[in-house]
Amino acid sequence: MTSVPTTVPTGAPGRPTTPAVQGVGPLLRSWRERRRVSQLELALRAGSSARHISFVETGRSRPSEEMVLRLAEHLEVPVRERNALLLAAGYAPHYPETPLDDPSMGALREGMERLIQGYEPYPALVMNATYDVLAANRGIVMLLDGIPESLLVPPLNAMRLTLHPEGMAPRIRNLRAWRGHLLEQMERQVALHRSEPLRALYEEVAAYPLPPGTPEDDSGGDAGARPGAGASVYFALPMRIEHEGRVLSFISSVSTFNTPLDVTVAELAIETFLPADPATVKYLHGLMS
Repeated sequence: MTSVPTTVPTGAPGRPTTPAVQGVGPLLRSWRERRRVSQLELALRAGSSARHISFVETGRSRPSEEMVLRLAEHLEVPVRERNALLLAAGYAPHYPETPLDDPSMGALREGMERLIQGYEPYPALVMNATYDVLAANRGIVMLLDGIPESLLVPPLNAMRLTLHPEGMAPRIRNLRAWRGHLLEQMERQVALHRSEPLRALYEEVAAYPLPPGTPEDDSGGDAGARPGAGASVYFALPMRIEHEGRVLSFISSVSTFNTPLDVTVAELAIETFLPADPATVKYLHGLMS
């Protein structure tokens, strides 16, 4: 894997903020309300009754381990939070949290390495729940050109590198639009995972000032540009970034693992950057040929 100044964290960056002493009933009710599901609808999904769901939420009935997992599945509760629900109900965690550098994760690491290397010359990276970069290919290293060493101290964080006024931000031509997209993405993640570290990261990067001279908007290729106006028309909001005097355009895509059985795996995300115009394709292939 391409040498990037990063580390593989073995801790739990996305730990829930809910105190362990809180009972399982209020936690389940919180998730149900967050998902905007009625007690009756949840009962029908889980093969139970609205009366039983009500008793569980008020603490009048202790759910079985199987019921906790079933309700969590139908409420789409993140894997880490499912363990928190089990602990609150008096059961042992169901999902292990295996460090990514554990020998048992060898096949996973090798698979991700092949995936992001095979994506070259286009940028690709692997992140955890708080956007720490666990692996990156040469395309990502290219985008980091010119960033001060102070921002490259491990562990690298994708959000800090992108939005910090001394990071990539000054070179992003449509920074206001791209920054808004990233902050909205983080807001959704904070609401879903209830993670204090993630919330702290959001508050930090949202407070970064815009680099001096940031234009109101650079629509020279943003989604919605008019055909015939001298600008490319994109099918999704691109990140338009300067590199050695050229403006490269990328569409971002994030992939996660289906049906994860481990907390670490559940919180991994692979982000790939697809070239959004022929000029970017030609430049990248020429640069890394």
